[in-house]
Amino acid sequence: MKKRIVLSGYYGFKNFGDEAILSVLIKKLQQDKNIITVISSDPEYTRSLHSNIRSIKTFDFRKIIGSIYKSDILISGGGSLLQDVTSIKSIIYYLLIIFIGLILRKKVIIFAQGIGPINSTIGQFLTKLLLRNCSYVSVRDSKSQELMNKWGIKSDLVCDPIFSVEVPQNRKTKTLAIQLRNCKGLNMDFLDRLADEVCRNFNDYKIEIYSFQDSIDLEICQTFEQKLKILAPEINTTLYSGLTNTQIIENISLAQYLISMRFHAIIIGLLAKTKTLAINYDIKVEKLAKEFGLPTVDLKKEFNNQFELLKNQNLSEAENKISTLNFKWDNFENAIN
Repeated sequence: MKKRIVLSGYYGFKNFGDEAILSVLIKKLQQDKNIITVISSDPEYTRSLHSNIRSIKTFDFRKIIGSIYKSDILISGGGSLLQDVTSIKSIIYYLLIIFIGLILRKKVIIFAQGIGPINSTIGQFLTKLLLRNCSYVSVRDSKSQELMNKWGIKSDLVCDPIFSVEVPQNRKTKTLAIQLRNCKGLNMDFLDRLADEVCRNFNDYKIEIYSFQDSIDLEICQTFEQKLKILAPEINTTLYSGLTNTQIIENISLAQYLISMRFHAIIIGLLAKTKTLAINYDIKVEKLAKEFGLPTVDLKKEFNNQFELLKNQNLSEAENKISTLNFKWDNFENAIN
């Protein structure tokens, strides 16, 4: 039966991972002809990517309340919405949307979220209180489920929805893809050391540098490209920004190697069977790399043999694990219906 559904998440910011999750979710929900409204920072952009949906502005609470009031279901997620490391304002916003859904007596679903870290007392209290009243909760990693168990909240453990994206298995080219983003702890010393390692190990490769979200990534990517050129003026570099998700996936699938900070870029690397080195800037990246046996570099530590581990990486273990991953829609569909 057709439902009216409102989607809340980090949508419209032109961030590869969240937009890819939104695409997966909309594709699934439209199979049953559901009427979908997306809360987005850029409704026009969101409508341009997805046909037959409505989209409303992130802080237009009059329209948000009206849309949720007229809906049957509110879905929050996926991604890392319920954490206060980025900002206490961020978690309060997403909890407020959940609260509106609950207070209007709508079915509220938490979709494939990585929950935490939540360091503030108020954040922990409100998250626990609201999630206990949601109709269905699914989380994307074991740490999040451990937290749910600790709080006495029933949850399903699912893989990240991006694992259901179809990635072409292309013949690899002599290319190193590098994806960087700005964050707390990333400094010029780290970029200098990374550039030095790249020049020493991949001087004869094509170097592709990716800005996934220009407001956060582009300046750092430009700075890094300049550092490479200073160290090795002859090095072949290309900086990409403003690519579609399809273009990003296609390019990474062609690369022989990937060095990445962003969580979902690493997943695409895994799906593409691209040898990957993860830059550990966030606990979610650390957990993902550990789960799939990927080498990592830390922003504050010296590089050791990580680049040798990257070049000699055996992907068979990761491939075997990926082959067992299949996003479980059954309980989600039951919750919708």
